[in-house]
Amino acid sequence: MAKFVLAGKTDCPLYAKAELLADHLQGCLPNFRVHKISILPDEWKEWLDVTCKRNGWKHEQSPLVWRELVYQGGKGMLLGGFSDFVEHCQDYYGITSDMPTDMMMSIAAENLKTKMDLIVEEQHFASLIQPFHIWISGALSPTCHILIPNLLSGEVFPHVSAISLHLLELQGSVEELQGLRMEIEDLAPSLLHQVTVHTDLDEAFREADVILLMDDHWTDEREDDGDEEKKRKLTERYREYGQLIDTRGNKTVKVIVSGSSFVNLRCSLLADGARSIDSQQFVAMATQLENKARAVIAKKLKVRPSDVTDVIVWGNISGDFYVDLQRAKVFNYDGAIKGPAFYSQPVLKICHDRKWLEKDFQHLVRCQRETAASKTGRAAAMLSANGILSVLRAWNGVCDPDEVLSVGVCCPGHYSLPDGIVMAVPVRFIDGKWSAVSDVTVGDELNKTLQLLSSKLRQEKELGPENCTVVINNSV
Repeated sequence: MAKFVLAGKTDCPLYAKAELLADHLQGCLPNFRVHKISILPDEWKEWLDVTCKRNGWKHEQSPLVWRELVYQGGKGMLLGGFSDFVEHCQDYYGITSDMPTDMMMSIAAENLKTKMDLIVEEQHFASLIQPFHIWISGALSPTCHILIPNLLSGEVFPHVSAISLHLLELQGSVEELQGLRMEIEDLAPSLLHQVTVHTDLDEAFREADVILLMDDHWTDEREDDGDEEKKRKLTERYREYGQLIDTRGNKTVKVIVSGSSFVNLRCSLLADGARSIDSQQFVAMATQLENKARAVIAKKLKVRPSDVTDVIVWGNISGDFYVDLQRAKVFNYDGAIKGPAFYSQPVLKICHDRKWLEKDFQHLVRCQRETAASKTGRAAAMLSANGILSVLRAWNGVCDPDEVLSVGVCCPGHYSLPDGIVMAVPVRFIDGKWSAVSDVTVGDELNKTLQLLSSKLRQEKELGPENCTVVINNSV
């Protein structure tokens, strides 16, 4: 099947002539299909530059015509401009265009008027919609390409009818962001109201209902920047973010901090800066560490990672943390005692290798994090996106209210932890709020570990990252 894409300026006579020829072919030939893209004159150059750059084409005039190779995954093959399209139609189909000039001009004028009428109509309907505003900073992060389609699927926000997606990238180019915007619009998700792109903070976080912060990757651009310099840059950035969220975001905004650098610190700075917003609405994502720990346990016990549940992570998400298995369960374990699919057994009773649990296990989880980053050259985008979606589903009441997740939160008064720091702890999300899990046992050894982790987190916030290294070898 031949599928052609015809794009051009709405007031271009040659676009009008090519459009009429394409309509004629589509009416005559059963397997000929055409998709038209009408661009306003003042937007044409930017659209053409982004499209050609993304596809590796060179073209300067309106219209632009390409053929989509349907049986090769929709890959585009450039035909060229009006003359190239006419020549192609004459050679392959024996049909050409003999439209007079005055008709071309008339159709071009009509195209422009129709486009402007549509814009006015869309603006009118848009004014009647109250969209749900999602802001993503670090929008060019690889995580976004996995995350965004899921955000717009309706699964994460089941009670939302329209989403305005705002892409913020202070270190990226407008062309890259526009390319991402076009890719999102091409998905044509029913929830999508609009996509906006931002390379500065002029409008950042305005009317935000959800904010996802993933912009720590830019700190790696200069290899000669040490941890102290990266920390200084992030501190300045996130203090400003906190103030902007405080003045521009909705008071019920949900904020999730993700990434691989100073995750707890960044979340803490946001909560400090947004003084009029409840600190409960700021969380740091630690579920990726839970999943890494589940994978390590699963390999040891020869089960699937999904068969391991209720793993707890305490501490510094991007630094020193402790994996607690006191609640961990395993399903479908091939041992002496077996049961139906819903039957589970405690991991600590099944795994008898105490030396492995006390020393090797914690080390393996840390190594798995570093291995994933080194193999891809970036934070594991799939793992990060999955963690963010898990937290959002729980926060929005999509999941079982008894599900326990490890997230970084401000939790003074819980587990004897101090104020002023964000620390990963086990929580449940109920009615749009998290609550610290009370049915965990904090014995002397675990309490000693928590106090050490919280002390180091306080040092990270007050001093420098070079002073915040600690190795934890507690027994489970």
